Amino acid sequence: MTRDLSIDPTQYMKQSSRRAERVSTLEGKKILDVGCGDNKYPGAIGMDFNPRTAADVIHDLGVVPYPFATDEFDEVISRHVIEHVPDVMAFISELHRITKPGGRIKLVTPHYSNPDWPTDPTHRNHFNSYSFNCFMQDRRLFPFYTDVELKPIRTYVSLANLWRLLGLELIVNLDQRWPTLRFTRKFWEFYLCYIFRGKELRFEFEVVKKDSRQLKRDL
Repeated sequence: MTRDLSIDPTQYMKQSSRRAERVSTLEGKKILDVGCGDNKYPGAIGMDFNPRTAADVIHDLGVVPYPFATDEFDEVISRHVIEHVPDVMAFISELHRITKPGGRIKLVTPHYSNPDWPTDPTHRNHFNSYSFNCFMQDRRLFPFYTDVELKPIRTYVSLANLWRLLGLELIVNLDQRWPTLRFTRKFWEFYLCYIFRGKELRFEFEVVKKDSRQLKRDL
């Protein structure tokens, strides 16, 4: 069944968003799938720029603000999208804005050493395990980049199939169970990733937002 695109797109967006909102709140959690494509996360509101996708809301992901209220979502998911956006800092800042304090942002993106990365000419941005350190209070090297703050919950990198079978993926991700072993990831990122190629990065962040009293103290 094809979608009727002759109707008013603004009205269509509002109606679809309301339908998806009813579904996404059935389990008490409101979820947004940013750049959902045809594989929208079950129960989520889907947003994509392409009207031929399963999106409920059609919007150019390079244009901010997004058509959602501040602190609207409990969880925001974006899979294989951030490598395409024109402005990574604006993209993360907008996801942070629309996610509730304490909510989760989950990202999936290729690791920069993935040999398949250049096969898609729409890819713009490379990432490794440390690409989002500028959003973490205790890790940022350049605090003037942004005031947006994220708390890392999980950073997992998958490796090419051969290296996974040999157990190297487990070694690289030891810091997920034992944080004191984070040197294994760092050693792989710095010296070995172009030999033992990475595949996907999976990030999960908790959204940190300062209340008005905290902001006044900081000022």
